[in-house]
Amino acid sequence: MAGIDRLMHAVAIDFETANEQRSSPCSIGLAWINDGVIESVEHHYIRPPGMRFASFNIAFHGIGPEQVEDAEEFPAVLAAIAPRLEGRTVLAHNAAFDVSVIRGTCDHYGLTYPEFDYLCTVKLAQITWPEFASHKLNNVCAELGIRFKHHDAAEDAFACASVALQALQVHRAACAATLAGAAGVSLGRLHAAGYSPCSSAGSRPRRPRVA
Repeated sequence: MAGIDRLMHAVAIDFETANEQRSSPCSIGLAWINDGVIESVEHHYIRPPGMRFASFNIAFHGIGPEQVEDAEEFPAVLAAIAPRLEGRTVLAHNAAFDVSVIRGTCDHYGLTYPEFDYLCTVKLAQITWPEFASHKLNNVCAELGIRFKHHDAAEDAFACASVALQALQVHRAACAATLAGAAGVSLGRLHAAGYSPCSSAGSRPRRPRVA
C-alpha cells in the first residue's frame, strides 16, 4: 500500500453494535473520498451473531432485530467491502473502537483481518483544534459547522470524513501520511498478523494476533 495511500483516496467508516460485545456489528456506514471530495456515502445493516440486542444499544442507535433480520452477516459484508479498501486510508472517529469491531468480529468468524492503514480523527481533532471543549464527533462537527444525524452509521461516517478534510486544509497536507506527520499522529495499521494502533504519542510496538 506504500506510495498510493492518500487521504484524497480514503474511506471513513463507522460501526454500530447490537450489544456490549465488539463482535456484534449491526450497521456500518462508509463515506468514500476521492480527489479530496466525499463522492458517496453508503450504509449496510449487518445481522449480528446470535441476534442478541441490548436495550441500551437499541436506545442509542435505534436499530433492533426487525431492521437486520434479512441482512447479511459480517463475512459477506466484509467480503464485499475489503477489496474496495485497497490503497485507501481508513478514517474513523475513535478508531480504536471501529478497528476493534473488525478484529473482534473477524476473530468470532475465524476470518483473516483485512489490511489497511488507518487514522483516528479524534486524535487528529485534539491536535488540530485543542481549543474545543470536547472532541466527541457531535461537538467537533458543531464547532466546524458540519450538520449530520449522530449515531446513524452513514451520517457518522460522513461527519468523520468531513472532519478529516477540514483538518487536511488546516495543516495544508496532501495525503494521509503528511497530515498525520503534520499533526504528530502515527498512522495505525491492521494486518493479517495483528495491528499497530494509531497514536499521538509516537509509534507503539505492533500487537501480534493471538491464535
